[in-house]
Amino acid sequence: MDTLLKLSIIGAGGFIGAVLRFLISSWVQTRSGSIVFPFGTLAVNMIGCLLIGLLTYLVETRSFFSMETRSFILIGLLGAFTTFSTFGIETLGLIRDNRIDLAALNAGSQVVVGVALVWLGRIFASVIWS
Repeated sequence: MDTLLKLSIIGAGGFIGAVLRFLISSWVQTRSGSIVFPFGTLAVNMIGCLLIGLLTYLVETRSFFSMETRSFILIGLLGAFTTFSTFGIETLGLIRDNRIDLAALNAGSQVVVGVALVWLGRIFASVIWS
């Protein structure tokens, strides 16, 4: 695949992923009513973990997507949708605000639940497409 085409495909996916991240994260954060804990970031990270687990299973076991589609979805869309850089700055903010309890809850939730959802996504995919 031509480099410029690949970058354009990733960029298009990234644009959509970033917009979806903003919309979903904002919606969840508003619905949570919390002004302290970053529920919106937690939600998009968990959704992204579930989706990447499901989709990578299909890529690895079924060669399900073309290289262009993989670049668009896995690198562009999901890469921009999941927000671990935002997770890092929000966790640091909680630590700086001396909310170590919430910082630990946030970090633990993101890592433990995120990895579990990647695994769950792969299980869902294996049940659906086996």
